[in-house]
Amino acid sequence: MNEISRRTLISTAIPVGAAMALPALAMTQATTATATAAAFRGEHKPQPLPFDPAKLRNLSEKLIRSHHENNYTGAVGALNLIEKRLAAMVSDKDVPGYLYADLKREELVRTSSLVLHELYFANLGGDGKAGGDVLTTIKQTFGSYEQWDAEFRKTAQGLAGGSGWVILAINFHTNELHNYWAWDHMHNAPFSRPLLALDMYEHAYHMDFGSAAARYIDAFMTNVNWEEVNRRFTGAQKAVAALRG
Repeated sequence: MNEISRRTLISTAIPVGAAMALPALAMTQATTATATAAAFRGEHKPQPLPFDPAKLRNLSEKLIRSHHENNYTGAVGALNLIEKRLAAMVSDKDVPGYLYADLKREELVRTSSLVLHELYFANLGGDGKAGGDVLTTIKQTFGSYEQWDAEFRKTAQGLAGGSGWVILAINFHTNELHNYWAWDHMHNAPFSRPLLALDMYEHAYHMDFGSAAARYIDAFMTNVNWEEVNRRFTGAQKAVAALRG
């Protein structure tokens, strides 16, 4: 992976941001009101499963459908409700900031749950065989694929019986790939792009494996869609290249 210059990114991003701000300053009051309303629309739609859940290996169709229909779809519905409640509260002068902040925190939890679940389902349905540029970079960063795999699994095992995610991400600030421990749906490192997401909440595996989280991790790894992971990686590299001009 080409090294990313933080100075170059910053020097390039500032003019772009300034250029984007100019049209915003020229927006009419009516347009501004419409844009503000869009922030509270509460119209997110669940995405369908991108694979046939009956064809996964060692992960039952019942488990996958329950996870998708109950946990993921439930998070989408909760986010819609929260956005609408925020719209009703924002102009209410009697609502104190700390109550509004509590709901904003729940908004972040549900937003992150929506994003991570969509990443999770999209990076399933493959043969579990890593390849492409992302594999080359994993080997360069971790010393070997096996070393990366061992750390990813160990991080996941540390969440067994608890709640959270393991995320392989490209960190644009440090210019590296890294495995991150993520609690409560929302602890991804700032200025990073998730490439591979593993849900370690018990709802993701208990129906099939009970408390045997290690068996679930094994099953997950055999079903990873590395083509999707590589697509995210190359897409992130293209975005950085665009920023650098």
